[in-house]
Amino acid sequence: MIALDDTDRAILRTLSADATISAGALGRQLGLSQPACWRRIKRLQDAGILAGRRLLIDPEALGFGVTVFLGIKLATKGRVSLEDFERAATAIPEVQVVQHVLGLFDYRLKVRARDIADFERVLRRRVMTLPGVGQVEANVVLSEERRPGPLG
Repeated sequence: MIALDDTDRAILRTLSADATISAGALGRQLGLSQPACWRRIKRLQDAGILAGRRLLIDPEALGFGVTVFLGIKLATKGRVSLEDFERAATAIPEVQVVQHVLGLFDYRLKVRARDIADFERVLRRRVMTLPGVGQVEANVVLSEERRPGPLG
């Protein structure tokens, strides 16, 4: 673990907002030279704090207007391996995230669908046929607010 100063935090905030910004442009924005900024970015990468850069795709712009979080309780613990369930769940293209969780449900899935009819198709034909599925609870996302996270 490395100690972060205000400049490191500013770099992380800026890269979180726009991972495509060059080290030169980022340095100018923060009052650093391009080499100094690049060295700081490299240090954050080497420490594992920056673990990659991603391009965000707007699912609504591609026609996927419905997001649903599913809570899934496995019915046959012990008879179906968690790995089998996870492997089958991650093979469903509409399932964006598979989380093994502690609580009322065993898994939480994030599902993207074109509309409610498309979600119903995914639920009936794919999710409900996963190995070991018992109880399923669906929460349709009505709105989403992005929070800046721990870096402000």
